[in-house]
Amino acid sequence: MTSIQKNRLKDQLFKFWGIACTLIGLVMLVIFIGGILVDGLSRIDWAFITDLPSRKAEKSGIWTPLMGSVWVLVLTAIISFPISVAAGVYLEEYAKKNRLSAMLEINISNLAGVPSIIYGLLGLEVFVRIMNLGASVLAGALTLSLLILPIIVVATREAIKAVPNSIRDASYALGASKWQTIWNQVLPASSGGILTGVILALSRAVGEAAPLIVVGALAYVPFAPRGPLDQFSVLPIQIFNWISRPQQGFIDNAAAAIIILLLITFIMNGIAVYFRNKWQKKLQ
Repeated sequence: MTSIQKNRLKDQLFKFWGIACTLIGLVMLVIFIGGILVDGLSRIDWAFITDLPSRKAEKSGIWTPLMGSVWVLVLTAIISFPISVAAGVYLEEYAKKNRLSAMLEINISNLAGVPSIIYGLLGLEVFVRIMNLGASVLAGALTLSLLILPIIVVATREAIKAVPNSIRDASYALGASKWQTIWNQVLPASSGGILTGVILALSRAVGEAAPLIVVGALAYVPFAPRGPLDQFSVLPIQIFNWISRPQQGFIDNAAAAIIILLLITFIMNGIAVYFRNKWQKKLQ
């Protein structure tokens, strides 16, 4: 057997190995999601969504953690979006290429991979204790903003890099300043990529439990939050609370809540895919 034939055989073996690994992952995913659907679909109804948590499984609902998740998600978007986009624009368009900017780029990329529990500890010290916000929705939103800010900064920079230089040159040729070019040409052209990064980052934030537990989010709250300084719970923490109980009714409740959380995540990812495809067509 020649070396060319050996290489082709290795390519085929690697191809089949990759297909087998992919199929194993897909089968396991189908089994897990199928089990959740079997346990939880029958539990989902309007009362389950609008009822408050209860000690009795059949009367317990997700209204409190659902509204807590909505509050945290909205405040996180409001806080993280302008800061991270502005940072991405500065680093890509204004920052000089020197050691300081290179160090910032490396640190931002590394921060995107830091475990979420570290951000929870940072939020506990800065927002809960030093700023005296307590276990409030605002403290949780600020903590999650720190978590997703590096992700959005990286996505913003990549989206701006993808904008052709011809757009900038044409704007400068018409007498526009650098800021006018960025505001009127670069940001609209890169908006699809930026929004994709923001939505994907928020879809990660909505499933986080560890940093919010450290900040002080409660497993049981008898009311839905009405303001940014109220106590709160979120869906991942409520799911963890239910899944730790031995009664089958709470296991079914946890499965139903997982389905709703998955649905929210799939919708957000679908919106991100739509904006990404629309943005790519615009650039083409």
